[in-house]
Amino acid sequence: MLATLGVVVVLLTPVWWSATSAATNPALGSSLPARMAEWVRGHGGSSVVAWAENVWYSHHPPPVGGKPARGAIPAPVRSHTAAVSPAASVAADALPAPAPIVPIASPPVPGEGQWHPAGRTVDGVPTVYEAYLRPDAVHTSVVVGVAWMDTRLLRATLYSGSTIPGGGPWRYTAPVSPSASQSLVAAFNAGFLMDNANGGYYTQGRVVDPLRNGGASFVIYADGSATVGAWNVDVGMSPKVVSVRQNLSLIVDKGKPVPGLNANDTSVWGATLGNQVYVWRSGVGVTANGALVYVGGPSLNITDLANVLVRAGAVRAMELDINTDWVNFSAYAPSTPNGAATPQNGAPLVSTMSGGSARYFASWWTRDFFTMSARKVPRPSAGDAGIP
Repeated sequence: MLATLGVVVVLLTPVWWSATSAATNPALGSSLPARMAEWVRGHGGSSVVAWAENVWYSHHPPPVGGKPARGAIPAPVRSHTAAVSPAASVAADALPAPAPIVPIASPPVPGEGQWHPAGRTVDGVPTVYEAYLRPDAVHTSVVVGVAWMDTRLLRATLYSGSTIPGGGPWRYTAPVSPSASQSLVAAFNAGFLMDNANGGYYTQGRVVDPLRNGGASFVIYADGSATVGAWNVDVGMSPKVVSVRQNLSLIVDKGKPVPGLNANDTSVWGATLGNQVYVWRSGVGVTANGALVYVGGPSLNITDLANVLVRAGAVRAMELDINTDWVNFSAYAPSTPNGAATPQNGAPLVSTMSGGSARYFASWWTRDFFTMSARKVPRPSAGDAGIP
């Protein structure tokens, strides 16, 4: 009996060692449960993790009614006027500041849906605006954040990791380098693990995972412009494409939630977690004039996410990553125009976002993410960006 037990212990030693290593690896999540869930997923247990998450979240729904926490929705602002008088050439090149978002819940909280400049400016012109609103009319204490990004003043980059998409070496990977930090304005999470993304990955001239026709795609071009669309429908391969990150299918198209979008359907929108479940979620879309909008926050189902993206002006949009440990958008505002972005001068879109503003400066961060950096004008052409 003891001999048999000894054999079992010897055989399981690699398993215990792997699990113990995972438990102390911050790249697998900020909490022990998240790290162990990622370890189980990586060892063929995705269905077990999905079941456990569904059970937990189903028994921990957001409260019905109530008011947002104090400060969750900033006080109203009078105008979008920049604190610094902008250079005329840059001001002419910038996209118009976004119109306020019409709140979903009623009556609206003062300041709800109003935009606030965030992050580094370009010659005094804001490049990022942030707004806050409640995502549905039932769970009225829940607040999510929206970030609007001026693609005429910002250039996008896809950073790749050893976990997502795997492989490498990569030209752009965490941590953000000191030189890149001098123009960094914002950074935000990408999508699911590639096994769950139902899509592909292309960067540095390499097809890391095959691109799927119709797959929701975040596409970056050589001039730094970016857009969102269905692959080989709205966007497609060309010599100007430098990166494509796919994740599931579009959740917004032609300025509306896609037909048949159903929070109970996990066959199209991702089986890793039931989409009727309220959980931290994120998404990104493109507006009619080419701006990017990011939505992230707690207690969202898939239809809420799509509705907020539409309210923020998205004509096409896709879901990005979900769950507490992976949803993160941070903007950086150095004190000088060419100062380095650092965790100390950064702020997450929602204060409770995991990882704060330091995540993308960590050498242990192994997932892919996007950055938006101040560009030098002139702006990219609309045709290059695939803007509708």
